[in-house]
Amino acid sequence: MGKTNGGFSETGLRRMRDVLTRHVDSGRIPGVVALVSRGDETYVEALGTMGHDGGAPMRRDTIFRMASTSKPVSVAAAMVLLDECRLRLDDLVEQWLPELADRRVLKRIDGPLDDTVPAKRPITVRDVLTSTFGLGMDLTSLGTPIMNSVFEQGLTPDLPTPMPEPDEWIRRLGTLPLMHQPGEQWQYHIASDLLGVLVARVTGQPFESFLHERIFDPLGMEDTGFHVPAGKIDRLPPLYAPDPRTGAFTVWDEPADGRWSKPPAFPGGGGGLVSTVDDYHAYFRMLLDHGVHEGERILSRPAVRLMTTNRMTPEQTAVRRALAADNVHISYGQGQHGGWGFGMAVRTYRGDYAPVGQFGWDGGSGTSTYADPENGLVGIVLTQVGMSVPHSARLIHDFWTTVYQAIED
Repeated sequence: MGKTNGGFSETGLRRMRDVLTRHVDSGRIPGVVALVSRGDETYVEALGTMGHDGGAPMRRDTIFRMASTSKPVSVAAAMVLLDECRLRLDDLVEQWLPELADRRVLKRIDGPLDDTVPAKRPITVRDVLTSTFGLGMDLTSLGTPIMNSVFEQGLTPDLPTPMPEPDEWIRRLGTLPLMHQPGEQWQYHIASDLLGVLVARVTGQPFESFLHERIFDPLGMEDTGFHVPAGKIDRLPPLYAPDPRTGAFTVWDEPADGRWSKPPAFPGGGGGLVSTVDDYHAYFRMLLDHGVHEGERILSRPAVRLMTTNRMTPEQTAVRRALAADNVHISYGQGQHGGWGFGMAVRTYRGDYAPVGQFGWDGGSGTSTYADPENGLVGIVLTQVGMSVPHSARLIHDFWTTVYQAIED
């Protein structure tokens, strides 16, 4: 059995390619781009086509909608501000976001919006970074007045109201009561979008501009941003949301004139980025290298450690586990890592092939990005099939199985 210099077996890498090819050949996944690296060795597979009915082949530089895998990247903007003492973890956010002063909290999660009590304390930067500021996407509370208001006011992407520009977004957010007391309950997604508004207010520049200046440009992430310029739009495939009943391919977003064809009103840190495997590899490799990229320090070593360390209490962990376990028929185990740091999952128990300490996240557009300090490993797999059906989640699951079975030290 041959072994590569990066510590992968040649047999294992062939199996990875064969398994990805099997998913593409099934007709359920039109195309996939996957990257795995250890040390100085990087392997990339680009298989299938951009469209479900053929067309241009997938390439290494194909641009994908990163969805929630935006979260681990966008949080780096806040870490820069912590490093420079322009933010402190226990600063009150209301000095930059006065819309979030004097919060009220629902007495009951399913109660009317005016049945509230005063918040026990103000919201802090730490609450935002740990996704515990009091509002979020709660799949167990769909249909309640508070979740209906979140959707109706455009506080989440494209459901059903377009997200407004950041100042209007935070104004609308400020009209709602919190679902939980600040710091008490982990909740998904909205904190990652709020983070972008906070960074813009602290820096006095648009969130995207700050990310480019301090993260994307120093890392050479030239294809990463919140929209795809016209000169690159041919590298963006359609995004499919197959019909859950029939599996028929339905286009959720076209490249030309689609949601990412022009700068958005709201640059969403929670799910708005587009990128490539090489751009994301540069970012996650920087995290594995304790904040350094090609000799240049991007983030401090303690900042990276803080981002990638579990921050959750046992009670918060139970809520997070439920988010994964209750959707396992779609997610195929994604999200069952135990912990959460800043903007990303952190494994606290070994529930599959990946070891404790692995960090990263998955996206509803069929994306997955993780780094593993124990093995010095980065893995990225990107498709154009959203998780309205489990096909891309199965592919992601199988990708990670084959990555780990290929390790040969």
